[in-house]
Amino acid sequence: MKKEKILVIDDEEIILNTLEIMLSDLGYVIFTACDFDSAIKIIDSEEIDLLLSDIVLGGKSGIDILYGIKERELSCPVVLFTGYPGLETATEAVRLGAYDYIVKPVKKEMLIRVTKMALRHKYVIDERNRYRKNLEAIFNSVEDGIVTVDKDYKVIEINAAAEKLCLPIEKNSVGKSLASIIKGCSSGCFDMLKRTIDEHVTVKKARIECQCKDNVKQVLSMKISPLSDRGGKLKGAVMLISDETKLSYLEQAVNERYCFFNIIGKNEKMQEMYSLIQNLANVDSTVLIKGESGTGKELIAEALHCKGNRGKGPYVKVNCSAFSESLLESEIFGHVKGAFTGALSDKQGRFHLADGGTILLDEIGDISQAIQVKLLRVLQEKEIERVGDSKPIKVDVRIVAATNQDLKKKIEEGSFREDLYYRLKVVEIDIPPLRERKDDIPLLTEHFVTKFNQKFNKDIIGVSDEVYDIFMIYRWSGNVRELEHTLEHAFITCRQSTITVNDLPAEFRKERGGNISMSKDDEFTAIMESLEKTHWNKSEAARLLGMTRTTFYNKLRKYDIR
Repeated sequence: MKKEKILVIDDEEIILNTLEIMLSDLGYVIFTACDFDSAIKIIDSEEIDLLLSDIVLGGKSGIDILYGIKERELSCPVVLFTGYPGLETATEAVRLGAYDYIVKPVKKEMLIRVTKMALRHKYVIDERNRYRKNLEAIFNSVEDGIVTVDKDYKVIEINAAAEKLCLPIEKNSVGKSLASIIKGCSSGCFDMLKRTIDEHVTVKKARIECQCKDNVKQVLSMKISPLSDRGGKLKGAVMLISDETKLSYLEQAVNERYCFFNIIGKNEKMQEMYSLIQNLANVDSTVLIKGESGTGKELIAEALHCKGNRGKGPYVKVNCSAFSESLLESEIFGHVKGAFTGALSDKQGRFHLADGGTILLDEIGDISQAIQVKLLRVLQEKEIERVGDSKPIKVDVRIVAATNQDLKKKIEEGSFREDLYYRLKVVEIDIPPLRERKDDIPLLTEHFVTKFNQKFNKDIIGVSDEVYDIFMIYRWSGNVRELEHTLEHAFITCRQSTITVNDLPAEFRKERGGNISMSKDDEFTAIMESLEKTHWNKSEAARLLGMTRTTFYNKLRKYDIR
């Protein structure tokens, strides 16, 4: 057990020795000094618990000792001895923090009593300081800002985190009215605080956009609660301020990546495609977009146009399969008056209309050999000839082609020119079908639920777990477009807040309902792929497939997956 250290100061050696003997018998460690300078050296070198000093020390005094203790911010109590206690001296000693007086001659009983009381006082003070320092350490280590105010809105305390936030509050704000400090705040913080104090209620506000400090925008969440004493009487309020700026920007970045120019998808292949689109946006290379029907080829083409330098120019689409050969030639290249029966006036073609921008030639695999030859010339010479006119017209157009057909097979069959194919596919974007990116189905479902809620003025919260299970094992031959039409059908038939299996089109359920007739191999493959992608984290795999954990674990047991 630690022994308390006591320093005794007196310029009379007999008194000094007597006091040392009295206190040593009680088990204390005693240090002695006969003058001010000797006492200060001991104070600076030892952790003194109690200081007993004569008030008269030659050229110095016990008052000077008190000054020294106060300058060093020490917590040891000081007891003064005096033979002539005066009011002025006593007042000065108390003001400087003297614990007590002992009148000379010092009696043993009095000395022991005062010593024990002073050391007990020292213990209480040290414990309070230790507790206070621990609280301050915790207070200042909290990443959230904390500000306490009294019921008159004056700042009581503030931690380091709050000083860094948007509120213009600093350490020198303590004692000042919060209303004057946050006068320029437009986020209603003071109104929240006033409501808490007036109504004794906790008030919360999430995602506040603040721009008060250094003109830097921050996103904060705030919670203000009443501050009461032990009797429940209101003393003020405590403000808890959370900085969500990084989280907000991170969410924004994630959402932007999950939704790239109206293209929804977080799948790894989709992320690679987003990066490729960004790399292609500001170059004029011809791009061939391949993908099954309903995968979103038009969205990719529009993203290539809008994300690049040509975004301010025209974007023109041509569905090549929608026109006969003669009409398609006139449609894309234009014609002059009298070029053919019915050509009553000159007409600009789609290439001319797209000058300075981008043209999408959709279903490029359906164009005839004659149109292919003319299109090859446009790619080589950057000029067109209108039907019935031999004068070439220069055009500045970026060509993007799209198809759901196997052009290599058409080349082998002789229906598509090989030289045109390689001209079109300078860069190729192959959009994965929905069955290869099933982890995007929950995201797409959520997107279409939001879209159709607005369209049909409904308030449907989502789809049931059983519907998700069906969506995850369905092959989606029509891809994203089929999923969109399926959910649109469900919105029309749904009469409750959640879309169930009975709201889906007939092909999604058997006659008795419940499950679609899909092969077990497809379901098993989807489950194994989700487990491999999540490194066998079953909860994450279930989320990836849009299943509840219970449903997913039942599937694992069904297929004996361990």
